[in-house]
Amino acid sequence: MKVTVITVAYNSSKTLADAIESVLRQTYGDIEYWIIDGNSNDGSVDIIRKYESAFQGRLHWISEKDKGIYDAMNKGIRMATGDVIGILNSDDFFTSDDVIEKMVAQFTDDVDAIYGDVHFVRDNNCQKCVRYYSGRIFRPYMVKFGFVPPHPSFYARKKLFEQYGLYDDSYTISADFEMIARLCWKYKVKMKYVHLDFVSMRIGGASTRSVRSRTKGTNEVIMACRKLGVNTCAPMVYMKYPIKILESLIIRH
Repeated sequence: MKVTVITVAYNSSKTLADAIESVLRQTYGDIEYWIIDGNSNDGSVDIIRKYESAFQGRLHWISEKDKGIYDAMNKGIRMATGDVIGILNSDDFFTSDDVIEKMVAQFTDDVDAIYGDVHFVRDNNCQKCVRYYSGRIFRPYMVKFGFVPPHPSFYARKKLFEQYGLYDDSYTISADFEMIARLCWKYKVKMKYVHLDFVSMRIGGASTRSVRSRTKGTNEVIMACRKLGVNTCAPMVYMKYPIKILESLIIRH
């Protein structure tokens, strides 16, 4: 089974090498790695070029303007040749060297997508977990409360994107929520949880950067639910935040 890992980058020179190296160290051999750069001007492209030879032809990249992060992800999916596709953000890195190997081992003929856990770290101490986000409790009905499995742990067969569409780039923050909700709620694809910590995520992503971005993200989640025919409202979606606070108080290693 060939796995395509996609990293979207824009002026990510401070963290991009960590992401690239974590892919390079993966024990699974059949990985195609695409880096979609948004025409960075901070030396990101020089970092990509530095690692090209180490991947021995498995690293592919482009650097050009795009319409945003989800447009860039869609570019990567269109160019991917893997049987299974996942996203590794440019400021994140795989938690262990055998993540892809363990993930692939869980795919069976009747499984269309796999998801697991991630954890958050601070930039000044990437070894210390500050919040653990598990996909274990997720059930499709939880979409109405704004929950989907952790996006950086989500690996889906390419045929799902071909059948059911790519990321809807009309959303600026929550297209990942809409895409996963579309697959599990509307199309009821067969998804499997794996008790595996996939990715270490630096705090400060687009959806959690400020109160304003959280509000915008929540509004987009509500829009996505309405589009998909999910009966929800703002108070229901905002219920996810107390749960996330509890999560941050109970750190799992």
